Amino acid sequence: MGVTYAVTALDGVAFGLLLFVVGAGLMLIFGVMDVLNLAHGSLFLGGAYIGYLLGGSGLLDLAAAVAAGAVLGAGGGVALGLAMRPLVGHGHLEQALATLGISFVAADAYTSGFGGAPLPVNPPELLAGTVTLGRHGYPTYRLGFIIVAALLAVLLHLTITRSRHGVLLRATVADPAMAAATGINTRMVQTLAMAAGGALAVTAGVLGAPLLGPAPGVDTTVLVLSLIIVIIGGAGSIPGALVAALLVGQVQTVGVIAAPTAAPFALLGVLLVVLTIRNRAQPAVHA
Repeated sequence: MGVTYAVTALDGVAFGLLLFVVGAGLMLIFGVMDVLNLAHGSLFLGGAYIGYLLGGSGLLDLAAAVAAGAVLGAGGGVALGLAMRPLVGHGHLEQALATLGISFVAADAYTSGFGGAPLPVNPPELLAGTVTLGRHGYPTYRLGFIIVAALLAVLLHLTITRSRHGVLLRATVADPAMAAATGINTRMVQTLAMAAGGALAVTAGVLGAPLLGPAPGVDTTVLVLSLIIVIIGGAGSIPGALVAALLVGQVQTVGVIAAPTAAPFALLGVLLVVLTIRNRAQPAVHA
């Protein structure tokens, strides 16, 4: 029983890291552009369909699919940023409605093009085997994905905290007007953030297709869980998003096995606790 839970917990790590990559993209878009992007799950699902179409049976096929997904995702992020630019500063409700409409259009397009049934996506043959963990076999591809996603998390954190691009990004998030006054091209920073956010979402879809195959409704599931991660982890915090994603991954895997009745309410409880703590931590505003 203990080994079974350990293997399931490892599944939770893989699922959590998958959600982290998607959530990090959403966090970039929301943090820099202040755009509530409810079409983010559609980008992920688009990446999963790219993985289905281009994945093939070799590592080169997977690399080509990842490259194509990153390029298309970056282009989709930029296009979304241009479409949402007139709504920036007009309130999140308008942005939510506009991006929700985009997600509905994308969902209909996916269903028309690929049908309404889930599509299986096999990993490359070199990573299609299993690794023995205790007395259980564990998919090699999932272990490889955990390593790649963990490296990506470290790279994102170092880029934001240590690089010049990260400094420009943080300055734009903190005070766009002041950043522009100091000579920072905030419009370019915002465009690059939208491109990076879109690329992360689609790349996660390509790499995650063997874990969470393309199917109608996957976009909604991933979007909701990504929003939860951004709320729990805090906008702009890569470590916070990573911890939140790993927590969500465990609730969605181990929690479902250990407490199937309570698991669906666990994330709601965590959200309420986090929001309550943050609300009390905010200084009171006196008239």
